[in-house]
Amino acid sequence: MRVLFDTNVVLDLLLGREPHAEVAAQLFTLVDTERLEGVLAATTFTTIEYVATKAVGRTEAKRQVRDILAMFDVAAVDGTVIGDALALDFEDFEDAVIHEAARHAGAVAVVTRDSTGFAHASLATFEPRELLAAVLAAE
Repeated sequence: MRVLFDTNVVLDLLLGREPHAEVAAQLFTLVDTERLEGVLAATTFTTIEYVATKAVGRTEAKRQVRDILAMFDVAAVDGTVIGDALALDFEDFEDAVIHEAARHAGAVAVVTRDSTGFAHASLATFEPRELLAAVLAAE
């Protein structure tokens, strides 16, 4: 299953945000072991590098970004994605961009802790615990 990870799920792991970090780590393991095909929007990389630099310093932040880049495919955020996001009836533009980046990258779902932001999504949306349970049940 090809799933785009919302930025909040990545930050849960990188920043150790409890009680969400453990489930995020389990989802990352599923991606790392190729039991789940993970995708991140290009904009997620800039956000995680910025936040991680403030939390752990520039050198460690760059290492984290490199590690994540090795695990995940990158969904483009280009003019088409932005234009399509503008046409959606989403309350939050960032969520609309994430949705359209996922759609254009061939993802079938988005995993996010902000499922209300994706109320008008045409893709499936999962809370992290829901996705973990679904993948494990399918094995």
